Amino acid sequence: MSRPDADRLPSIVRGVLAPFVDRSVAERLVISLAAILLSIVVGFGIVLASGRVAECGTAAWTMPITGLGFCYDPVEVYLVLFNGALGYPFAVGEPGLLNPNWSPFNLSLGLTLSETTLLIFTGLSVAVAFRAGLFNIGTQGQLVVGALATALTVLAAAPLLPEGPIAGIVLIVLGTAAGAVGGGLWGALPGALKAYADANEVITTIMLNFIAANIAYVLVLEVFRAEGSSVVATEYVPDHARFVPWLFPESSDFALLALLVGVGFIVGLYILVEHTPFGYDLRTSGVQPAAAEYGGVKAKLTTVRAMTLSGAIGGVGGAVWVLMSEGRWVASIPDLGFDGITVSILAGNNPLGVLPAAFLFGLLKGGALEIGFRTDVPTELVGVLRGLIILFVAMPEFFRIAGRYAGVGSSGLGGSGDGPAGSDDGGIEGGESDA
Repeated sequence: MSRPDADRLPSIVRGVLAPFVDRSVAERLVISLAAILLSIVVGFGIVLASGRVAECGTAAWTMPITGLGFCYDPVEVYLVLFNGALGYPFAVGEPGLLNPNWSPFNLSLGLTLSETTLLIFTGLSVAVAFRAGLFNIGTQGQLVVGALATALTVLAAAPLLPEGPIAGIVLIVLGTAAGAVGGGLWGALPGALKAYADANEVITTIMLNFIAANIAYVLVLEVFRAEGSSVVATEYVPDHARFVPWLFPESSDFALLALLVGVGFIVGLYILVEHTPFGYDLRTSGVQPAAAEYGGVKAKLTTVRAMTLSGAIGGVGGAVWVLMSEGRWVASIPDLGFDGITVSILAGNNPLGVLPAAFLFGLLKGGALEIGFRTDVPTELVGVLRGLIILFVAMPEFFRIAGRYAGVGSSGLGGSGDGPAGSDDGGIEGGESDA
Protein backbone atom coordinates (compact mmCIF):
# COMPACT_ATOMS: atom_id res chain seq x y z
CA MET A 1 0.00 0.00 0.00
CA SER A 2 3.01 2.29 -0.26
CA ARG A 3 3.06 4.94 -2.94
CA PRO A 4 3.63 3.46 -6.40
CA ASP A 5 6.32 6.02 -7.16
CA ALA A 6 8.24 5.42 -3.92
CA ASP A 7 10.94 3.39 -5.70
CA ARG A 8 11.60 6.30 -8.04
CA LEU A 9 13.15 8.33 -5.24
CA PRO A 10 16.95 8.68 -5.51
CA SER A 11 18.73 6.24 -3.24
CA ILE A 12 20.43 9.07 -1.36
CA VAL A 13 17.02 10.57 -0.49
CA ARG A 14 15.66 7.20 0.63
CA GLY A 15 18.82 6.71 2.70
CA VAL A 16 18.29 10.05 4.47
CA LEU A 17 14.58 9.44 5.16
CA ALA A 18 14.67 5.74 6.07
CA PRO A 19 16.28 6.06 9.56
CA PHE A 20 13.45 8.35 10.70
CA VAL A 21 10.57 6.11 9.58
CA ASP A 22 9.07 3.30 11.67
CA ARG A 23 10.69 4.51 14.88
CA SER A 24 9.12 3.56 18.21
CA VAL A 25 7.99 6.15 20.72
CA ALA A 26 11.10 5.59 22.85
CA GLU A 27 13.41 5.91 19.84
CA ARG A 28 11.74 9.11 18.70
CA LEU A 29 12.03 10.52 22.21
CA VAL A 30 15.76 9.77 22.23
CA ILE A 31 16.10 11.41 18.81
CA SER A 32 14.30 14.53 20.08
CA LEU A 33 16.51 14.78 23.15
CA ALA A 34 19.62 14.32 20.99
CA ALA A 35 18.32 17.05 18.67
CA ILE A 36 17.90 19.44 21.60
CA LEU A 37 21.46 18.76 22.77
CA LEU A 38 22.82 19.26 19.25
CA SER A 39 20.92 22.54 18.89
CA ILE A 40 22.43 23.72 22.17
CA VAL A 41 25.93 22.87 20.94
CA VAL A 42 25.36 24.78 17.69
CA GLY A 43 23.76 27.67 19.59
CA PHE A 44 26.71 27.72 21.99
CA GLY A 45 29.00 28.36 19.04
CA ILE A 46 26.73 31.07 17.62
CA VAL A 47 26.63 32.88 20.98
CA LEU A 48 30.42 32.74 21.20
CA ALA A 49 30.85 34.04 17.66
CA SER A 50 28.38 36.86 18.31
CA GLY A 51 30.05 37.67 21.60
CA ARG A 52 33.42 37.86 19.92
CA VAL A 53 32.18 40.32 17.27
CA ALA A 54 30.22 42.50 19.72
CA GLU A 55 31.86 45.34 21.61
CA CYS A 56 31.83 45.48 25.41
CA GLY A 57 33.93 46.92 28.23
CA THR A 58 34.30 43.68 30.20
CA ALA A 59 34.19 40.13 28.89
CA ALA A 60 31.21 38.16 30.19
CA TRP A 61 32.91 34.82 29.53
CA THR A 62 36.51 33.78 29.04
CA MET A 63 37.39 30.62 27.19
CA PRO A 64 39.57 28.27 29.25
CA ILE A 65 43.17 27.69 28.13
CA THR A 66 43.04 30.26 25.29
CA GLY A 67 42.02 33.17 27.52
CA LEU A 68 39.86 34.67 24.75
CA GLY A 69 37.14 36.96 26.06
CA PHE A 70 33.55 37.08 24.81
CA CYS A 71 30.84 39.68 25.44
CA TYR A 72 28.13 37.03 25.93
CA ASP A 73 28.26 34.07 28.29
CA PRO A 74 26.69 31.07 26.47
CA VAL A 75 26.46 29.05 29.69
CA GLU A 76 24.48 31.82 31.37
CA VAL A 77 22.25 32.22 28.32
CA TYR A 78 21.11 28.59 28.34
CA LEU A 79 20.79 28.46 32.11
CA VAL A 80 18.53 31.49 32.06
CA LEU A 81 16.63 30.14 29.04
CA PHE A 82 15.58 26.87 30.69
CA ASN A 83 15.86 27.63 34.41
CA GLY A 84 14.38 31.12 34.13
CA ALA A 85 11.27 29.95 32.29
CA LEU A 86 10.42 27.83 35.35
CA GLY A 87 11.10 30.57 37.88
CA TYR A 88 14.65 29.37 38.78
CA PRO A 89 13.90 26.13 40.63
CA PHE A 90 17.56 25.10 40.42
CA ALA A 91 20.15 26.90 42.56
CA VAL A 92 22.89 27.26 39.98
CA GLY A 93 26.20 28.23 41.56
CA GLU A 94 24.84 27.80 45.09
CA PRO A 95 25.20 24.91 47.53
CA GLY A 96 22.58 22.28 46.81
CA LEU A 97 20.67 21.53 43.65
CA LEU A 98 17.27 23.09 44.35
CA ASN A 99 16.39 26.66 45.23
CA PRO A 100 14.76 26.54 48.70
CA ASN A 101 12.85 29.76 47.98
CA TRP A 102 11.29 28.49 44.77
CA SER A 103 7.53 28.20 44.52
CA PRO A 104 5.79 26.50 41.59
CA PHE A 105 3.24 29.33 41.56
CA ASN A 106 5.64 32.01 40.37
CA LEU A 107 5.27 34.62 37.65
CA SER A 108 7.79 33.12 35.19
CA LEU A 109 6.26 29.65 35.27
CA GLY A 110 2.81 31.23 35.00
CA LEU A 111 3.83 33.03 31.80
CA THR A 112 5.26 29.79 30.41
CA LEU A 113 2.09 27.86 31.20
CA SER A 114 -0.07 30.65 29.77
CA GLU A 115 1.70 30.29 26.43
CA THR A 116 1.48 26.50 26.72
CA THR A 117 -2.27 26.62 27.29
CA LEU A 118 -2.95 28.76 24.21
CA LEU A 119 -0.67 26.63 22.02
CA ILE A 120 -2.50 23.46 23.08
CA PHE A 121 -5.61 24.65 21.25
CA THR A 122 -3.85 25.92 18.13
CA GLY A 123 -1.68 22.79 18.00
CA LEU A 124 -4.75 20.55 18.25
CA SER A 125 -6.48 22.61 15.56
CA VAL A 126 -3.67 22.04 13.08
CA ALA A 127 -3.26 18.38 14.08
CA VAL A 128 -6.91 17.53 13.35
CA ALA A 129 -6.63 18.86 9.82
CA PHE A 130 -3.30 17.15 9.24
CA ARG A 131 -4.74 13.82 10.35
CA ALA A 132 -7.43 14.24 7.69
CA GLY A 133 -4.80 14.89 5.03
CA LEU A 134 -5.45 18.64 4.96
CA PHE A 135 -3.06 21.55 5.43
CA ASN A 136 -4.89 24.04 7.62
CA ILE A 137 -2.70 27.14 7.54
CA GLY A 138 -5.71 29.20 8.63
CA THR A 139 -5.80 28.54 12.35
CA GLN A 140 -4.67 32.13 12.95
CA GLY A 141 -7.71 33.49 11.12
CA GLN A 142 -10.02 31.05 12.89
CA LEU A 143 -8.56 32.15 16.22
CA VAL A 144 -9.13 35.83 15.33
CA VAL A 145 -12.77 35.19 14.40
CA GLY A 146 -13.34 33.03 17.48
CA ALA A 147 -11.78 35.63 19.75
CA LEU A 148 -13.98 38.41 18.36
CA ALA A 149 -17.11 36.25 18.58
CA THR A 150 -16.27 35.49 22.21
CA ALA A 151 -15.66 39.10 23.19
CA LEU A 152 -18.81 40.41 21.52
CA THR A 153 -21.00 37.59 22.87
CA VAL A 154 -19.82 38.03 26.46
CA LEU A 155 -20.16 41.82 26.28
CA ALA A 156 -23.70 41.49 24.89
CA ALA A 157 -24.84 38.85 27.40
CA ALA A 158 -23.20 40.25 30.54
CA PRO A 159 -25.78 43.02 31.18
CA LEU A 160 -28.59 40.45 30.96
CA LEU A 161 -27.26 38.38 33.87
CA PRO A 162 -26.85 39.36 37.53
CA GLU A 163 -23.21 39.61 38.52
CA GLY A 164 -21.97 36.57 40.43
CA PRO A 165 -20.16 33.25 40.11
CA ILE A 166 -23.04 31.49 38.37
CA ALA A 167 -23.32 34.28 35.83
CA GLY A 168 -19.54 34.08 35.36
CA ILE A 169 -19.71 30.36 34.56
CA VAL A 170 -22.57 30.93 32.13
CA LEU A 171 -20.70 33.73 30.37
CA ILE A 172 -17.49 31.69 30.11
CA VAL A 173 -19.36 28.71 28.64
CA LEU A 174 -21.35 30.98 26.32
CA GLY A 175 -18.25 32.87 25.20
CA THR A 176 -16.29 29.68 24.58
CA ALA A 177 -19.17 28.21 22.58
CA ALA A 178 -19.37 31.41 20.53
CA GLY A 179 -15.64 31.18 19.82
CA ALA A 180 -16.03 27.57 18.70
CA VAL A 181 -18.93 28.45 16.40
CA GLY A 182 -17.12 31.44 14.90
CA GLY A 183 -13.89 29.53 14.33
CA GLY A 184 -15.79 26.47 13.07
CA LEU A 185 -17.70 28.46 10.47
CA TRP A 186 -14.50 30.16 9.32
CA GLY A 187 -12.82 26.75 9.04
CA ALA A 188 -15.79 25.27 7.16
CA LEU A 189 -15.32 27.79 4.33
CA PRO A 190 -11.99 26.40 3.02
CA GLY A 191 -13.26 22.89 3.80
CA ALA A 192 -16.26 23.36 1.52
CA LEU A 193 -14.12 25.02 -1.16
CA LYS A 194 -11.74 22.04 -1.02
CA ALA A 195 -14.49 19.44 -1.11
CA TYR A 196 -16.81 20.90 -3.73
CA ALA A 197 -14.62 23.23 -5.80
CA ASP A 198 -11.27 21.42 -5.48
CA ALA A 199 -9.68 24.64 -4.22
CA ASN A 200 -6.27 24.20 -2.64
CA GLU A 201 -6.79 24.57 1.09
CA VAL A 202 -3.29 25.99 1.65
CA ILE A 203 -4.09 28.99 -0.55
CA THR A 204 -7.64 29.48 0.72
CA THR A 205 -6.72 29.26 4.39
CA ILE A 206 -3.83 31.70 3.98
CA MET A 207 -6.10 34.15 2.17
CA LEU A 208 -8.80 33.76 4.82
CA ASN A 209 -6.24 34.66 7.49
CA PHE A 210 -5.87 38.11 5.95
CA ILE A 211 -9.59 38.45 5.36
CA ALA A 212 -10.40 37.53 8.98
CA ALA A 213 -7.83 39.93 10.41
CA ASN A 214 -8.97 42.86 8.28
CA ILE A 215 -12.71 42.28 8.67
CA ALA A 216 -12.32 41.99 12.45
CA TYR A 217 -10.14 45.11 12.50
CA VAL A 218 -12.65 47.20 10.56
CA LEU A 219 -15.61 45.94 12.61
CA VAL A 220 -13.94 46.86 15.88
CA LEU A 221 -12.57 50.13 14.54
CA GLU A 222 -15.91 51.33 13.18
CA VAL A 223 -18.53 49.62 15.37
CA PHE A 224 -17.29 47.88 18.51
CA ARG A 225 -14.30 49.97 19.57
CA ALA A 226 -14.13 50.82 23.26
CA GLU A 227 -14.90 54.47 23.92
CA GLY A 228 -11.74 56.47 24.46
CA SER A 229 -9.44 53.55 23.61
CA SER A 230 -6.09 54.52 22.06
CA VAL A 231 -5.87 51.14 20.31
CA VAL A 232 -8.29 49.18 18.15
CA ALA A 233 -9.93 47.04 20.82
CA THR A 234 -13.30 46.18 22.31
CA GLU A 235 -14.37 46.87 25.86
CA TYR A 236 -12.95 44.56 28.53
CA VAL A 237 -15.21 41.66 29.43
CA PRO A 238 -16.40 41.67 33.08
CA ASP A 239 -13.93 40.24 35.60
CA HIS A 240 -16.41 37.58 36.72
CA ALA A 241 -16.60 36.33 33.12
CA ARG A 242 -12.89 35.54 32.94
CA PHE A 243 -10.86 32.48 33.94
CA VAL A 244 -9.68 33.11 37.49
CA PRO A 245 -5.86 32.96 37.96
CA TRP A 246 -5.98 30.73 41.04
CA LEU A 247 -2.63 30.28 42.83
CA PHE A 248 -0.59 32.09 40.15
CA PRO A 249 0.02 35.87 40.06
CA GLU A 250 -2.66 37.76 38.16
CA SER A 251 -0.02 39.39 35.95
CA SER A 252 0.97 35.96 34.60
CA ASP A 253 -2.28 35.83 32.56
CA PHE A 254 -2.55 32.16 33.40
CA ALA A 255 -5.49 30.24 34.81
CA LEU A 256 -5.05 26.64 35.88
CA LEU A 257 -8.65 25.89 34.91
CA ALA A 258 -7.94 26.91 31.31
CA LEU A 259 -4.99 24.50 31.19
CA LEU A 260 -7.21 21.72 32.53
CA VAL A 261 -9.73 22.52 29.81
CA GLY A 262 -6.92 22.21 27.27
CA VAL A 263 -5.90 18.83 28.67
CA GLY A 264 -9.54 17.76 28.47
CA PHE A 265 -9.56 18.73 24.80
CA ILE A 266 -6.43 16.64 24.24
CA VAL A 267 -7.99 13.54 25.78
CA GLY A 268 -11.34 14.09 24.08
CA LEU A 269 -9.79 14.66 20.68
CA TYR A 270 -7.58 11.60 21.02
CA ILE A 271 -10.61 9.45 21.78
CA LEU A 272 -12.56 11.04 18.93
CA VAL A 273 -9.81 10.53 16.36
CA GLU A 274 -8.62 7.09 17.45
CA HIS A 275 -11.73 5.33 18.78
CA THR A 276 -14.83 6.58 16.97
CA PRO A 277 -16.31 6.00 13.49
CA PHE A 278 -15.79 9.67 12.65
CA GLY A 279 -12.13 9.37 13.63
CA TYR A 280 -11.81 6.27 11.47
CA ASP A 281 -13.23 8.15 8.48
CA LEU A 282 -10.94 11.10 9.18
CA ARG A 283 -7.78 9.01 9.49
CA THR A 284 -8.46 6.80 6.48
CA SER A 285 -9.21 9.89 4.38
CA GLY A 286 -5.84 11.29 5.42
CA VAL A 287 -3.92 8.09 4.70
CA GLN A 288 -5.60 6.69 1.57
CA PRO A 289 -8.39 8.96 0.28
CA ALA A 290 -9.22 6.81 -2.76
CA ALA A 291 -9.41 3.61 -0.72
CA ALA A 292 -11.44 5.35 1.97
CA GLU A 293 -14.02 6.55 -0.54
CA TYR A 294 -14.17 3.11 -2.13
CA GLY A 295 -14.84 1.69 1.34
CA GLY A 296 -17.86 3.93 1.87
CA VAL A 297 -16.33 7.00 3.48
CA LYS A 298 -17.98 10.22 2.27
CA ALA A 299 -14.76 12.02 1.46
CA LYS A 300 -16.24 15.44 0.73
CA LEU A 301 -18.36 15.50 3.87
CA THR A 302 -15.40 14.30 5.94
CA THR A 303 -13.26 17.12 4.53
CA VAL A 304 -15.80 19.75 5.55
CA ARG A 305 -16.28 18.18 8.98
CA ALA A 306 -12.54 17.96 9.61
CA MET A 307 -11.94 21.59 8.70
CA THR A 308 -14.96 22.68 10.74
CA LEU A 309 -13.66 20.80 13.78
CA SER A 310 -10.18 22.19 13.22
CA GLY A 311 -11.54 25.72 12.99
CA ALA A 312 -13.74 25.25 16.06
CA ILE A 313 -10.76 24.23 18.18
CA GLY A 314 -8.84 27.24 16.85
CA GLY A 315 -11.83 29.40 17.79
CA VAL A 316 -11.79 27.99 21.31
CA GLY A 317 -8.13 29.01 21.47
CA GLY A 318 -9.25 32.53 20.61
CA ALA A 319 -11.89 32.37 23.34
CA VAL A 320 -9.30 31.31 25.90
CA TRP A 321 -7.00 34.11 24.76
CA VAL A 322 -9.77 36.64 25.41
CA LEU A 323 -11.08 35.16 28.65
CA MET A 324 -7.71 34.27 30.20
CA SER A 325 -4.93 36.42 28.77
CA GLU A 326 -6.19 39.67 27.25
CA GLY A 327 -9.68 40.24 28.65
CA ARG A 328 -10.84 41.82 25.36
CA TRP A 329 -10.36 41.60 21.61
CA VAL A 330 -7.44 43.73 20.51
CA ALA A 331 -5.90 44.07 17.05
CA SER A 332 -2.41 43.01 18.14
CA ILE A 333 -3.18 39.29 18.41
CA PRO A 334 -0.03 37.15 18.69
CA ASP A 335 0.75 34.61 15.97
CA LEU A 336 -0.55 31.69 18.00
CA GLY A 337 -2.12 30.02 14.97
CA PHE A 338 1.15 29.90 13.05
CA ASP A 339 2.99 28.66 16.14
CA GLY A 340 0.39 25.89 16.33
CA ILE A 341 1.71 24.50 13.03
CA THR A 342 5.12 24.01 14.61
CA VAL A 343 3.56 22.51 17.74
CA SER A 344 1.59 20.02 15.64
CA ILE A 345 4.70 18.96 13.70
CA LEU A 346 6.67 18.54 16.93
CA ALA A 347 3.81 16.40 18.26
CA GLY A 348 3.76 14.20 15.17
CA ASN A 349 0.15 15.35 14.59
CA ASN A 350 -0.85 13.21 17.57
CA PRO A 351 -3.16 14.90 20.13
CA LEU A 352 -1.30 13.26 23.02
CA GLY A 353 1.96 14.78 21.81
CA VAL A 354 0.58 18.31 21.68
CA LEU A 355 0.94 18.91 25.43
CA PRO A 356 4.73 18.31 25.67
CA ALA A 357 5.27 20.09 22.34
CA ALA A 358 3.28 23.12 23.49
CA PHE A 359 5.14 23.12 26.81
CA LEU A 360 8.51 23.10 25.02
CA PHE A 361 7.38 26.02 22.88
CA GLY A 362 6.07 27.86 25.94
CA LEU A 363 9.31 27.13 27.79
CA LEU A 364 11.36 28.66 25.00
CA LYS A 365 9.17 31.76 24.84
CA GLY A 366 9.20 32.23 28.61
CA GLY A 367 12.95 31.70 28.75
CA ALA A 368 13.48 34.19 25.95
CA LEU A 369 11.74 36.85 28.04
CA GLU A 370 14.02 36.06 30.97
CA ILE A 371 17.13 36.36 28.80
CA GLY A 372 15.96 39.79 27.70
CA PHE A 373 15.48 40.87 31.32
CA ARG A 374 18.64 39.41 32.86
CA THR A 375 21.33 39.51 30.16
CA ASP A 376 22.68 41.88 27.53
CA VAL A 377 22.12 39.38 24.73
CA PRO A 378 20.20 40.99 21.82
CA THR A 379 16.62 39.81 21.32
CA GLU A 380 17.48 38.88 17.71
CA LEU A 381 20.12 36.43 18.94
CA VAL A 382 17.64 34.96 21.44
CA GLY A 383 15.24 34.41 18.54
CA VAL A 384 17.97 32.54 16.68
CA LEU A 385 18.57 30.23 19.65
CA ARG A 386 14.85 29.53 20.00
CA GLY A 387 14.57 28.86 16.29
CA LEU A 388 17.52 26.47 16.37
CA ILE A 389 15.97 24.33 19.09
CA ILE A 390 12.61 24.21 17.32
CA LEU A 391 14.24 23.46 13.96
CA PHE A 392 16.46 20.67 15.28
CA VAL A 393 13.59 19.03 17.15
CA ALA A 394 11.13 19.39 14.27
CA MET A 395 13.39 18.18 11.44
CA PRO A 396 13.50 14.48 12.47
CA GLU A 397 9.69 14.50 12.68
CA PHE A 398 9.50 16.30 9.35
CA PHE A 399 11.77 13.67 7.76
CA ARG A 400 9.60 10.92 9.26
CA ILE A 401 6.43 12.46 7.83
CA ALA A 402 8.14 12.95 4.46
CA GLY A 403 9.33 9.34 4.51
CA ARG A 404 5.86 8.00 5.25
CA TYR A 405 4.44 10.26 2.56
CA ALA A 406 6.93 8.86 0.05
CA GLY A 407 6.34 5.25 1.10
CA VAL A 408 9.79 4.77 2.63
CA GLY A 409 9.90 2.18 5.43
CA SER A 410 7.79 -0.83 6.27
CA SER A 411 4.65 0.86 7.60
CA GLY A 412 2.89 0.49 4.28
CA LEU A 413 0.64 3.36 5.13
CA GLY A 414 2.80 6.16 3.98
CA GLY A 415 -0.06 8.35 2.88
CA SER A 416 -1.37 9.62 -0.37
CA GLY A 417 -0.50 12.37 -2.67
CA ASP A 418 -3.46 14.39 -1.47
CA GLY A 419 -2.40 15.34 2.02
CA PRO A 420 0.38 15.69 4.53
CA ALA A 421 0.32 12.02 5.42
CA GLY A 422 1.73 12.64 8.82
CA SER A 423 -1.24 10.99 10.38
CA ASP A 424 0.85 8.64 12.42
CA ASP A 425 -1.40 5.62 12.07
CA GLY A 426 0.32 2.43 12.97
CA GLY A 427 -2.61 0.51 11.54
CA ILE A 428 -6.01 1.69 10.44
CA GLU A 429 -7.77 -1.49 11.37
CA GLY A 430 -6.45 -1.42 14.88
CA GLY A 431 -7.31 2.22 15.25
CA GLU A 432 -4.17 2.77 17.29
CA SER A 433 -1.50 5.37 16.88
CA ASP A 434 2.19 4.62 17.10
CA ALA A 435 2.96 8.08 18.33
